[in-house]
Amino acid sequence: MSLQSPPAATAAADLLPAGPGAGLPPGAELKQGSAASPSAEEGGEDEEEEEEEEEEGEREKEREKLPPVPSASSAAAGGLERGAKNQFSTFSNFITTINQKKEGIGNRNSPTQLVIPNIKNVRDLPPLCLDVRQKQRISIDTLPQELKAPIPPEPSLPIRTKTVKDFQDDVEKAKSSGDWRAVHDFYSTTFDSFLEINAAFKKDTDSPFNTIEDSGINAKFVNVVYDALLNTPQDVQKSVLKGIINGLLQEWKGPRTKDDLRAYCILLQNPQFSNTSTYVIYAHLLRQIAALTEADHHFLVHWSKKISQRRFKQLVDRLLQFISLRLFPAKPEEFPPMVKCTWWIPSATKVLALFNAANSLISPPIISYTDFYNSTLDHIDLMEEYHNWQCYGNSHRFSFCQYPFIISIAAKKVIIQRDSEQQMISIARQSLVDKVSRRQKPDMNMLFLNVKVRRTHLVSDSLDELARKRADLKKKLKVTFVGEAGLDMGGLTKEWFLLLIRQIFHPDYGMFTYHKDSHCHWFSSFKCDNYSEFRLVGALMGLAVYNSITLDIRFPPCCYKKLLSPPIVPCDHNTLVGICDVTLDDLFQIMPELAHGLSELLAYEGNVEEDFYSTFQVFQEEFGVIKSYNLKPNGDKIPVTNQNRKEYVQLYVDFLLNKSIYKQFAAFYYGFHSVCASYALLLLRPEEVEILVCGSPELDMSALQRSTQYEGYQKTDLTIRYFWDVVLGFSLDLQKKLLHFATGSDRVPVGGMADLNFKISKSETSTNWLPVAHTCFNQLCLPPYKNKKELKQKLIIGISNAEGFGLE
Repeated sequence: MSLQSPPAATAAADLLPAGPGAGLPPGAELKQGSAASPSAEEGGEDEEEEEEEEEEGEREKEREKLPPVPSASSAAAGGLERGAKNQFSTFSNFITTINQKKEGIGNRNSPTQLVIPNIKNVRDLPPLCLDVRQKQRISIDTLPQELKAPIPPEPSLPIRTKTVKDFQDDVEKAKSSGDWRAVHDFYSTTFDSFLEINAAFKKDTDSPFNTIEDSGINAKFVNVVYDALLNTPQDVQKSVLKGIINGLLQEWKGPRTKDDLRAYCILLQNPQFSNTSTYVIYAHLLRQIAALTEADHHFLVHWSKKISQRRFKQLVDRLLQFISLRLFPAKPEEFPPMVKCTWWIPSATKVLALFNAANSLISPPIISYTDFYNSTLDHIDLMEEYHNWQCYGNSHRFSFCQYPFIISIAAKKVIIQRDSEQQMISIARQSLVDKVSRRQKPDMNMLFLNVKVRRTHLVSDSLDELARKRADLKKKLKVTFVGEAGLDMGGLTKEWFLLLIRQIFHPDYGMFTYHKDSHCHWFSSFKCDNYSEFRLVGALMGLAVYNSITLDIRFPPCCYKKLLSPPIVPCDHNTLVGICDVTLDDLFQIMPELAHGLSELLAYEGNVEEDFYSTFQVFQEEFGVIKSYNLKPNGDKIPVTNQNRKEYVQLYVDFLLNKSIYKQFAAFYYGFHSVCASYALLLLRPEEVEILVCGSPELDMSALQRSTQYEGYQKTDLTIRYFWDVVLGFSLDLQKKLLHFATGSDRVPVGGMADLNFKISKSETSTNWLPVAHTCFNQLCLPPYKNKKELKQKLIIGISNAEGFGLE
């Protein structure tokens, strides 16, 4: 991923749009500097265009004002409201004021003089794209710690001696006296240019700070200055924006210096950009940052990870809000037409990708990956985005699918479901065409994956059916139990999944080992002649995702990371699959006791070789026989020492989670991808695959109450009111037990509680009976208990003793 800066000759032209409202405040006029006169042939066309623009300018006259700078109150409200337009002068006055600064201030250290090139020659920045076939979101890990790119010389900085305390004293004096001149001078001077920003906020102006580890920014001073900014008078805030525009209009020659990168990093944190009135300036700032080289992005990523959690979250939220309001503006007249600023959203998304990369470098991350979701994208044409991504690949056509971290899991589920439906329809249509071409009578069953099984031979029959009908796996699933009447309207399919999963994961079956400490299953390392049953489990998971069924499976997060390694099945069958980088943290999630012992080995302060007397060899029991495995060649002869213990622990973890179960997991991997072979998997994180398969652990019983359907009851009936009073008062553990009792899983589908289609039916039985559940239909049968105490008692007994199935 490499983004090149625009040529120096066109850098300023790229910054400013042509015509009113095309990137700067709507209707704003820009005074051109000296530029070459157009040829005579071009002149006629230009005159006609200018006449049309003058007529348009008359209509746009009311929008010639620069929108207001956010006040403290407007910023607190999220910056979505806009004040009166007449608070600020026109944007042309902005430019005029900046041009006049050199004369008015004398030898002030402003590095540039504004020269606005012919704005008719403006070109759009190409949309910024990642390699869409790569799972990594941004290729920062491949870069060395210190890049060897040539570092341009830093220009000498002005001397600025104001400290945090000096600034705070000036603000306090201004508040008490009403005289803001000193504060105004500080802001107007500091933000007048990138050099002045560095002079004010660089820790030491004599040090280069050219490393990724230290940005050299005095973060405390930056935070204090920005925290005070929104409480200053409008003219002070306006002077900051003037200075930012001055810096952005500078014509760049050669690569950016680290001082430039520091200035970008500081400007991004400006809270004024939470207000829509500043979005034009914000957009140009984002555009310049997005167009930096990959080496410059590398520095910004590592510097960003040092920002505090609260301010990091504010930066991310500000970018997400910018994208949302550009897509769906509350007041469309505030912004230039979308056709004139197509680069806004790609630039903002690219900068957001830098923060996402910074977030992923920290363990644990600064904020949750879900904080990068933009729920506004749930309301756009997602399939068009997906098809653009598939069709245009690495071209310059922008698609949100190139940046999947911004797409919510709900939106990704929609993409996967619709992609699955289209594949189902395509496969069914092909079957129908083949049948007709052979002059055979079409049969409706040919449109489905029909699975017929006996309850007494559930696993073997299911394995045979799926192996025999491998070509039909992408058709709609339909299950029939032999000897039983009934149509599969969804209930039989869910029952088949529930029974099959419960039987396969039973400890006596030997395929998976249940770890009580971590409450999860892991693959048995026992060797066998046939791994087809592991392929069956993988196919089951794939069918569940494909058919929108939530399974009650407890795999650790590491399993889903392996399942996406790689996310697309390689063409070369000799390529290893299901192998990923694993750490001691991954082992903690499966075997916490063993992981704790290994972590103590790493922290041991004595002589490891003499006290532990271990070698690079591990032992495992298989069917009562102890077998040994070398972690490296001649490992049984290599002692574990203080010097090589890290290597020992890493090889041990890799053996347990990768090598010892490779054949089992490879079969599981191929089974899953035999159903879910789709580029949509490239959009998913391992955590999101887990949510698609098993549902979310986040419960919201109030949401379940709002979406529940009733049969034989009304929601105002006394029994129902008792029920919800009891359930909402339950502990989280009891709420999970209730959900598991009624639906077969204690997790929530991706779409939330509403997707459960939960139903409470009236049971015409004695109130001495316990509640009954039909998990295949997410249905709870509730007798009309006479009082709340009786209902609570019977319900707790029922949900706490619900192991096993009562098949009617």
